[in-house]
Amino acid sequence: MQFLFNLRSQGMTDTRVLNAMEKVDRGQYIRGTFSDRAYEDTPLPIACGQTISQPSIVALMTAALDVQPRDKVLEIGTGSGYQAAILSHLARRVYTVDRHRKLVRAARAIFEAENIANITAFTADGSWGLEQLAPFDRIILTAASEDPPGPLLAQLRIGGIMVLPVGQSDTVQTLVKVLKTESGFDYNELRPVRFVPLLEGLGK
Repeated sequence: MQFLFNLRSQGMTDTRVLNAMEKVDRGQYIRGTFSDRAYEDTPLPIACGQTISQPSIVALMTAALDVQPRDKVLEIGTGSGYQAAILSHLARRVYTVDRHRKLVRAARAIFEAENIANITAFTADGSWGLEQLAPFDRIILTAASEDPPGPLLAQLRIGGIMVLPVGQSDTVQTLVKVLKTESGFDYNELRPVRFVPLLEGLGK
């Protein structure tokens, strides 16, 4: 895939992330008008007014999350299912949440067709996380929040990492890596990004 070559040429050296991305066919997660652009390093529209992130941003966020083989990961914003599929090759278990039932159904169908058995997808308000399954070793948000949501920070274990875009929906946001420590939270700004906003409640 061309974007994998581009990632390497841009300096992406995390071989575990690159290997995971090689195992996931982005074309399986894009249907309709834009399917012929699935292998470009660009974000693309999907159903419900959402987008599939460009592969270079997926690689950056996945590398920053530093997923380990025994980790339990929570993803907020299933979208197409592409990010969760990549995480499934790195983590022990992936739980993914989206407010749009249509997106969750479509993602589940792809996971089943691809024989990905360690992802569980829920239709739910992601801003509240999944308290019944907490704590999580890693949490990733693929939608922008004005601040890291308190319920999600509470569901991150000590030593855990959260990666998310932070900022107003109509301005450039900042990708932030949060490390939960015994004494609080350490924040590290990674780069400017642009994501759809994190919305409360369920979609149509």
